[in-house]
Amino acid sequence: MPDLASLETLVAVARSGSLNAAATELGISQQAVSTRMRALETRLGVSLLNRSPTGTTLTEAGTIVTEWAARLLALAGEFDTGLAALRHERRRELRIAASLTIAEHLLPRWLVSFAADTTGGEPPKVSFTATNTERACDMVRAGDVELGFVEGPAVAAGVRSRVVAQDCLTLVVPPTHPWARRRRRPVTAVELAVTPLVTRELGSGTRLVLDHALAHALGEHTVRPQPVLELSTTAAVRSAVIAGAGPAVLSDLSVRDDVGSRLVAVDVVGVDLRRSLRAVWLGGNRPEAGAARDFLTHVANSGVRARHR
Repeated sequence: MPDLASLETLVAVARSGSLNAAATELGISQQAVSTRMRALETRLGVSLLNRSPTGTTLTEAGTIVTEWAARLLALAGEFDTGLAALRHERRRELRIAASLTIAEHLLPRWLVSFAADTTGGEPPKVSFTATNTERACDMVRAGDVELGFVEGPAVAAGVRSRVVAQDCLTLVVPPTHPWARRRRRPVTAVELAVTPLVTRELGSGTRLVLDHALAHALGEHTVRPQPVLELSTTAAVRSAVIAGAGPAVLSDLSVRDDVGSRLVAVDVVGVDLRRSLRAVWLGGNRPEAGAARDFLTHVANSGVRARHR
């Protein structure tokens, strides 16, 4: 197949009636037009132009090829216009999956500030799914979303990631719990490890971070008791603790409004409960150009850092 530039030159010659006029129309030299035409004739194996001192005309084959070329160029123009529309639409739509802590406490403010900072038109249309860390990574790998935000202790397999914020887990109990009165004697890693807790479900980033931190502090073979309750949302865990079901370890972001009133934060020694919050995506070092990359850059520059205990 000939290249589009050669076909465009042929159509210009047919329309203008001369190599010189075609060169002026295309903004190139007459020699370049002549070179393109000779190369096109060689490639196609047919004579396209009748050249004479009085001008240039199409051969019979040239007339047929020019008609085909015009149709092909029109389709190429539609193709280019369609791609531009798809690129524009890609910049206007953004699908996100986020772990519950991030979805409830960070993502809304990120989206509001991103919309306020967006220049050059309307901000992208955003849809997001609040789920657990494991499911968010699965959605990214499946291509269901362009970006995921997760809380796990390590980078998930099959995705690229970047730390976008810092957080810290906090041990909380209701005011009636015995640990609420231990102001000067923190709970040890061993005490925390052997105590049944109210927890999130398996696959939750909060639960993964706690289990990883205790295993790091006490050994990989640490045996944990069964949870008092295993719940699918952070709000449900918080409500269960307030109701007296037992202690829980939750993000500082999710309990800070209740600490001092309905909950008591208890210091823990011997275990590191700090964690990094990450964005995850498929592909290269950055998401593909568009809304996903723009949003990730905005989030990374927001500098969210939770209080550490």
